[in-house]
Amino acid sequence: MSLSVLMTAALLGQSAFSLGVETPAVEKAPDVAYQELSEGQPDAALRKLEVSSAVSAGDPAALINLGSAYAASGRTDKAIASYRAAIASHDRYSLELADGSWVDSRLAARTALKRLLTATARASR
Repeated sequence: MSLSVLMTAALLGQSAFSLGVETPAVEKAPDVAYQELSEGQPDAALRKLEVSSAVSAGDPAALINLGSAYAASGRTDKAIASYRAAIASHDRYSLELADGSWVDSRLAARTALKRLLTATARASR
């Protein structure tokens, strides 16, 4: 009988210990200047993104938005470079677009680059 009491105490002690294990913190998504771009403020987006650690780390969402901000500011060469960096990024994931649809980050960057190059070609005619 004392053995079952001892085993119960040991099991209860293990349960209490396992409840004290910390869970990892949820990583906060980087600020990719979505609000500034959606409000038509590319210069504000550039100020935020040009110093962003997400851009320097090669985050595709930050690079795509940086390209969009450059494009809206008329800096086509920098926009093209940003979109190409997003395409080449080691990171790849699904992004939610402004219309609520989800798309692969590389496809989003390729689509943005294609639209920019098409618009640039039309403007040069």
